Amino acid sequence: MPQIRKIDRKSKQVDARDRLIIALYAQLKAERQTRETLEWVIRNGGLSKEVLEAIAADPVPVVTGDEIASVEKIIAIDERRKRKLQNNT
Repeated sequence: MPQIRKIDRKSKQVDARDRLIIALYAQLKAERQTRETLEWVIRNGGLSKEVLEAIAADPVPVVTGDEIASVEKIIAIDERRKRKLQNNT
């Protein structure tokens, strides 16, 4: 059974994987909103250079270097766990 991660309610700290999931969800949501806006602009004849530039500039990427570092750390920890399990069997 997979290990379930929990939020520490006292310190309100979120697991690094959960933070990454939240960041990726926010980025996906922003990209969907941008695509929906572009579709609406095309359907309603609002295609000007300024509108297209504004839509293309949004969304600002949500994933930062900190999240990437967290993912790399998680991968390294998982690899160590796998090797430890393999060595114990």
